[in-house]
Amino acid sequence: MNFLNTTDLDDLTLDRVLLAAEQLRSEPQQDWLAGKSVALIFLNPSMRTRTSMEVGVFQLGGHAVVLQPGKDAWGIEFEPSTVMHGEAEEHIAEVAAVLSRYVDVIGVRAFPKFVDWSVDRQDKVIKAFAQYSTVPVISLETITHPLQELALALTLRSQLGDPRGKQFLLTWTYHPKPLNTAVANSAITIASRLGMDVTLLCPNEDFLLDSRYLDIATTQCSQHGRSFEISHDIATAYSGKDFVYAKSWGALPWYGNWAKQQPQHHEYKHFIVDEEKMSKTNNARFSHCLPLRRNIKATDAVMDAPYCVAAEEAENRLHAQKAVLGMVTGALS
Repeated sequence: MNFLNTTDLDDLTLDRVLLAAEQLRSEPQQDWLAGKSVALIFLNPSMRTRTSMEVGVFQLGGHAVVLQPGKDAWGIEFEPSTVMHGEAEEHIAEVAAVLSRYVDVIGVRAFPKFVDWSVDRQDKVIKAFAQYSTVPVISLETITHPLQELALALTLRSQLGDPRGKQFLLTWTYHPKPLNTAVANSAITIASRLGMDVTLLCPNEDFLLDSRYLDIATTQCSQHGRSFEISHDIATAYSGKDFVYAKSWGALPWYGNWAKQQPQHHEYKHFIVDEEKMSKTNNARFSHCLPLRRNIKATDAVMDAPYCVAAEEAENRLHAQKAVLGMVTGALS
């Protein structure tokens, strides 16, 4: 089976993966991938994802092969029925077919192109790998970040106990350039899936996430009898929250046109997470997927506070990803 989104997992499977990840924290060495290999395709830079996946495969007894198309591997064409007169040297049909004969799992990291959201939201790269591969495919981040969702879920459970009914805030933060909405999409998806009251805080409607993910959060909160709210007011949004999650992302109305977004974008530097904002919460934990620019997204005081659990969440990527590898290969019963 593939792992492209947490929404593809039923509740029983999701809980089984999270329980396995929690067990792997105390029993990291397993033989689930003995004699198996995993290809890790990175079309974009990575530190935590690459390291945790390579280490995770090793701890499960397998071998990881890291490939960076366009750098240490041939560039790949993903459009069907195209005349390949560009930079790409081979088509995804052959890439996936050949890798499927070499390895047992393929992981893919492919950010959007930041040109046209109507195209990027189709998630063509990961879907093409899934279409042409005959072995399981794992998303290492595209327009969502399902592995980060699992790491966040583990962190919420370890810090809050049962997350159901707890107050979760996803706050937009300033960044000097527009970023992918993937982690933000994933944060509201998993928090609402776990039965939390979810608030999305952003400067104005231009910074709302794609309606697909707003609808997912609304529906899942409703299914649990909880609320999903959108706020543009910092003081009320932080009030009483149990968990604060920060992320930067670009405004979709200006997607692919940074020159137009930039003047307004710089007006919202005050959305930084600081001690004064955190003091409005219910002794909330704070986290971020990392990397994080200190004193841009969050202050030193917040990052160094005992309530900051970003490092724990990063560690949880290792445990969660190993559980996913066990799931897709059938080793996790």
